[in-house]
Amino acid sequence: MAKTKAHQGNPPTPGGRNRRPGRDALSIPAAAINHAAAPGAEPKRADGPSRKEYEAQLQRLNVELVKWEEWIKARGLKVVVIFEGRDAAGKGGAIKRIMEPLNPRFARVAALPAPTERERTQWYFQRYAVHLPAAGEIVLFDRSWYNRAGVERVMGFCSEEEYQEFLRSCPEFERMLVRSGMILVKYWFSVSDAEQERRFQDRLDDPTKRWKLSPMDVESRARWLDYSKAKDEMFAHTDFKQAPWWVVRSDDKKRARLNVIAHLLSQIPYEDLTPEPIVLPPRQKDTGYVRPPMSDQTFIPEPF
Repeated sequence: MAKTKAHQGNPPTPGGRNRRPGRDALSIPAAAINHAAAPGAEPKRADGPSRKEYEAQLQRLNVELVKWEEWIKARGLKVVVIFEGRDAAGKGGAIKRIMEPLNPRFARVAALPAPTERERTQWYFQRYAVHLPAAGEIVLFDRSWYNRAGVERVMGFCSEEEYQEFLRSCPEFERMLVRSGMILVKYWFSVSDAEQERRFQDRLDDPTKRWKLSPMDVESRARWLDYSKAKDEMFAHTDFKQAPWWVVRSDDKKRARLNVIAHLLSQIPYEDLTPEPIVLPPRQKDTGYVRPPMSDQTFIPEPF
């Protein structure tokens, strides 16, 4: 990525609005999935990256992510990235790839559990506000305050009055964050119903992935249209100039991960502040130190 000028003042406004379909694809029935396909087979466009190409591009982007984080730290920027989308849309995998090269002291994931009884009595945004970044920090929200416009709306966990208040107050809350100097980037991962069904089946077949399917995920599977309508209304109220929604086509996970990392890097102009190589000092000279016998220590079993 070419070096660019330092970010000055308020966060840059992305050039152009995201072009997105009116709603996620609804025309492919889940019954049309070929369950006889090879396990793990994933539909992708003809020009999708091979595994070798994917790994090479991911390595290149990892280097840029390190430069990007160093710039954010050096300039004291505050970055909030929201990841929303349907269950099994690929949000978690994208977050994991973004976090891998970053320093966890300055970049963290906020994935909040269901609210406690006390939190239910708070101002709705209160439990999320405590996770916002300080200067030089990056916070990736694995789902966010938009739970109210999605699962809470569809599953009836909030009243109509609470839902309408969210639609009114959310844009003002986000404008307030931006005015305070935070850089807010919002991603919606768009997955087709056929691909979502394939991923659900894959999780059911894999004991190491079954934890990813909560009872709420299973229930949401039966309410595809309700979630589509909720997403459309959410976009109508919360897709605005200061904090637009960016849609990520995620039927091909590899493409989605590369595309979202490249786009995230483009949202904050940065320069290469990679630290200079460190010259290691010489080790201490051996002055006759004698280690205790190895038999005095307790080692773990080594079955491998």
